[in-house]
Amino acid sequence: MSATKIAALEDALTLAQADVRDMKRTVVALRTELEAAHSEIHATSVRVAQSNVAELAQLKTTIGALREELERARSERERAVQQERVASNNEMQQLKATASALRDEMERIRANTDQAVQTALAGTHGQIIQLKNTVTSLRESLQMMQIDKETSVAKERALFADEATQLQTTIQALREQVEHLRRETNTT
Repeated sequence: MSATKIAALEDALTLAQADVRDMKRTVVALRTELEAAHSEIHATSVRVAQSNVAELAQLKTTIGALREELERARSERERAVQQERVASNNEMQQLKATASALRDEMERIRANTDQAVQTALAGTHGQIIQLKNTVTSLRESLQMMQIDKETSVAKERALFADEATQLQTTIQALREQVEHLRRETNTT
């Protein structure tokens, strides 16, 4: 196996690690956004409590339900992220093991070429074909894994974007309810 092929495998590994880092950053950004939404809901409930006790009880119930939903969403997201991390770590371990095995195999082939050039040529030719087939197969598998991972990440991002949109819609509806109740309170 040539150094360029090893470099290509190492580049693929580096890309996978970069994807993991990007996913971690995305998780942190989503967590911050969810915490900001949670903080805003809490602030809204405090303002409502000052204006109307009955409204406060209703908003507390709504906030409790939102908290449960946020916790459930956070738990599901964390579980999905953890699964993705495990899959990425497994993939990286497999790639490292494959690269190490290929390096070991290359070193063994180099050591044996001095002992029996003619025998090594015949045997090496078969091994090269086998290694090429293995590398081709591994590349295809890696590409399929990367496609699956990208698809999974895209689905997760879409899910998180949908959840964020739903939360924003809920917050806006709560704000409108608060404003409506304030107007009603001010008119009475």
